[in-house]
Amino acid sequence: MPPSFYAAPDNFVPGRNETLEASLRWTALAEAARVVATLARVETEPASADGREIGELLQGADPWRRERAEHGIADISAFMQPGIVALLSVSARGVDPKPAAQALWEEFIDARAAVMALLNPAGAA
Repeated sequence: MPPSFYAAPDNFVPGRNETLEASLRWTALAEAARVVATLARVETEPASADGREIGELLQGADPWRRERAEHGIADISAFMQPGIVALLSVSARGVDPKPAAQALWEEFIDARAAVMALLNPAGAA
């Protein structure tokens, strides 16, 4: 029997793979944000939720909230990746990246707060 016909593992939970991916992406975004904060010369805040906490929030969220949060995390990745590449490129040419890094930092902070508010509406007030 080809492997594709085997039953799913006992620990498989529909939607969990996306949640794990979003958690890992969240952790990577936190690392990327530290790079941006360094280039922006701003103090970083303690992370509001690391990968494990965001995973718990995602799993405990209503399905519609989880789906929108996963999309939000993907959206943050979509603007952070090229943003960091641009900042590092500018910096490598000897141009001060601080103004652009500050703008990217502010976008990240706002987007991160929106995802957290979506997943934890009781804590967002």
